[in-house]
Amino acid sequence: MDEESWHKMRIILSSTSMKKICLLISCVLLFCTFILSIALGQTSISLESIYQAFFHFNDANTEHVIIRTSRLTRAIIAAVVGASLAIAGALMRALTRNPLAAPDILGINAGAIFFIVSAITLFSIDSLMSYMWIAFLGAGIAGAMVFFLGSLGRDGLTPIKIVLAGAAITALFVSFTQGLLVIDEQGLQSVLFWLAGSVSGRSIDMLLPVLPFILVATIVSIVMGRSINVLQSGDDIAKGLGQRTIITKIMLGIIIIVLAGSSVAVAGSIGFIGLIVPHIAIGLVGSDFRWIIPYSAVIGATLLLLADLAARFIIMPLEMPIGVMTALIGAPFFIYIARKGLAKNA
Repeated sequence: MDEESWHKMRIILSSTSMKKICLLISCVLLFCTFILSIALGQTSISLESIYQAFFHFNDANTEHVIIRTSRLTRAIIAAVVGASLAIAGALMRALTRNPLAAPDILGINAGAIFFIVSAITLFSIDSLMSYMWIAFLGAGIAGAMVFFLGSLGRDGLTPIKIVLAGAAITALFVSFTQGLLVIDEQGLQSVLFWLAGSVSGRSIDMLLPVLPFILVATIVSIVMGRSINVLQSGDDIAKGLGQRTIITKIMLGIIIIVLAGSSVAVAGSIGFIGLIVPHIAIGLVGSDFRWIIPYSAVIGATLLLLADLAARFIIMPLEMPIGVMTALIGAPFFIYIARKGLAKNA
């Protein structure tokens, strides 16, 4: 779709009622994708069997067991992780005012991966539940380091300083991780699939401990929509309107760390969702973050469910890590956005 078509669509969607209707349609599409995620795989399952598995479960029925123990959990985790990464990406863009910003820029993925590899190589930890909490800790520490470095200096926390600090911390943790993996090849084999990102083989017990954090962070981000809009007008204008910009930025940083860190902890390193989805949401509803955040959540959940479906079929009977699928989708999109930005600045 060209730029003129996007502009016409944004005019159509400019009214609040149309935004609500389109959001409802997006939710219906998400529900359909969720059902497809349960139905499709190496063993295809009919809609009737899905209905029976939910409302008339029979533990002697193989399809019912597959749905309850594997497919449903996988779909829930993919939807939650996709929504979380998309919201984190939208907030990252708001915080840095950079169209190429994504949660990766905070070094969250790199910090989580380094802590996981350290746990495997130095302490021989091999529990997925342990990986979850260790990754969450690493993501939080990496994000905190970025915000601390970005706050140093006379001007305090600025978008460019956050970007530079994030790049530095990411490079630091990646170097440390590579060093550990060179020393211990067994550690590489143990964590390779997790590094690529996957929602396969994850139990609901891995999601439940971080789900309250995700829900609270999502609700707070929606409530902050108006404050984010004010922040987008610039620090000076926001301060003139009475906003405490430092507190707002810190709150956004914490929410990003919680959402992205939780996602990495549960599903591993999944890139590009936080980059792609905010662009789609902004293209549809404009620059109002009161709408961008819920749209990002729904679109992000749908996109990751679709990526997970594609990952099951592209090299059947084997399965491709979902992080590879999102990279295949996201890399061309990133190049397009980067070229568009360079063309505007030329």
